[in-house]
Amino acid sequence: MSTVRNGRGALSVAVLASVAVLMSGCAVTRTESGQPTTTTPPTGLEKFYGQTVQWGDCTGFGGPDDRLPPSAECARITVPVDYAAPEGATAQIAISRTRATGRRIGSLVMNPGGPGESGLGLSSLGNKTELAERFDRIGFDPRGIGSSLPTIVCQTPQEQDAERAEPEEDYTPAGIADAEADNRRYADRCAERTGKEFLAHVGTREVVQDLDVMRAALGDEKLTYVGYSYGTKIGSAYAEKFPDRVRALVLDGAIDSSQDPVQESLRQAAGFQKVFDAYAADCVQQPGCPLGSDPAQAVARFRALVNPLWDKPAQTTDPRGLTYGDALTGVRQALYTDELWKVLTLGLSELRDGRGDTLLALADLYDGRRDDGTYTNTTDAFNAIRCVDDPRITDRAVTGRQDAEYRKAAPFLDDGRGTGAAPLELCTAWPVPNTSEPHRIAVAGLPKTVVVSTTEDPATPYQAGVDLAAQLGAALITYQGNRHTVALAGGVPCVDDAVIAYLVDLTEPAPGLTC
Repeated sequence: MSTVRNGRGALSVAVLASVAVLMSGCAVTRTESGQPTTTTPPTGLEKFYGQTVQWGDCTGFGGPDDRLPPSAECARITVPVDYAAPEGATAQIAISRTRATGRRIGSLVMNPGGPGESGLGLSSLGNKTELAERFDRIGFDPRGIGSSLPTIVCQTPQEQDAERAEPEEDYTPAGIADAEADNRRYADRCAERTGKEFLAHVGTREVVQDLDVMRAALGDEKLTYVGYSYGTKIGSAYAEKFPDRVRALVLDGAIDSSQDPVQESLRQAAGFQKVFDAYAADCVQQPGCPLGSDPAQAVARFRALVNPLWDKPAQTTDPRGLTYGDALTGVRQALYTDELWKVLTLGLSELRDGRGDTLLALADLYDGRRDDGTYTNTTDAFNAIRCVDDPRITDRAVTGRQDAEYRKAAPFLDDGRGTGAAPLELCTAWPVPNTSEPHRIAVAGLPKTVVVSTTEDPATPYQAGVDLAAQLGAALITYQGNRHTVALAGGVPCVDDAVIAYLVDLTEPAPGLTC
């Protein structure tokens, strides 16, 4: 079982609600007072640190899902593909800006997570708050993603549709062999279509260096940053590499970089099960709940709804139908926030009646499939970044145990067909080596940072935030709720007020703040 994407589910709420309705030298920067100062770029990188951002309109940037505000400006900055060889190939990082309306502090850079999610639309986050007055709000697409160039490409839209339509593999020896052959074909396509050189340099290691080039190009002596989900990994890695260049970091929906991929996937499984149980407990109190009236039977009722999809997809208005895999993808998407529980109930009610339209729409949203049948490159980027960030799991005994423990941790996701064995995951077939290893973060000289962690977060469970805060010496804000990330878009004033006060005035949240 692999980890699921840590994208920022809260950003999809509006879209999903509609589903229910429809069904050379020193780089010059400036201090907060506007007085020029200088920072010394790393040797060989002067031309990148000294570049000037050429802002213009956002024509040609983003897609229909990015929701760029009308007032946004866009640009691209240039970075080396390989920071160890800065005279070689370069890449372009797409950025967006909504200008500060009042007395400006500097830039506020934001990332939504994934890995693989476009961040251009985040330049609208914080509207009607002091953040809009005091900061140029900056969204960006990390290298290889969205409007950044070149992009990570592994599959055509037709190939993605075909993959989603394939019957589920069982974990017999023949099924495992087929799954691993599929992984090798996918990895070969990524190498051919993206290029091995670029594919080897799309990890978090490079993204944090891009982020520092961006900081300098934006004219900020120090970085002010908000990262969600995988964006917390970017933020904590930046703090580790450039602690003296941090002004303020808010990390919401934390990834604990000391976890290995097996630990992370099992924590996620337990997190999704807790949220499913909370959803089921709420659903059974409603008339006509598709999971029945007894929460103790909710998992069994859910399995009875989805298991038949192994052999026959449910009918949908779209001719593709709803496969078993897409059904589970759609359910996971809906569990990212309790604001979508009604949408999930609609989807399961339809499935009970033999239809799969709402769950297919949820799965399409998760996978980045647009109405015209094209896809964002979110899934390909997620795979590519994860496979250069994480160590390979090459021991079949470990993979088999992981699968068995995953099923125990999340029985609502257990199809009942476990064999004690499982395929080696995609990253074992990856054509380039990983560039990061799990480790505890130890940073000297880092100013106070803030971690926000939600008690019933399915994708990045609460304890990961507690652990990351301890490693960074950060203030921890606890939000009691069922959702993945909350700050600035969750409508929780207790969290937002503390985060805004910290970002604007560097006021630390009250010790032990719980919202």
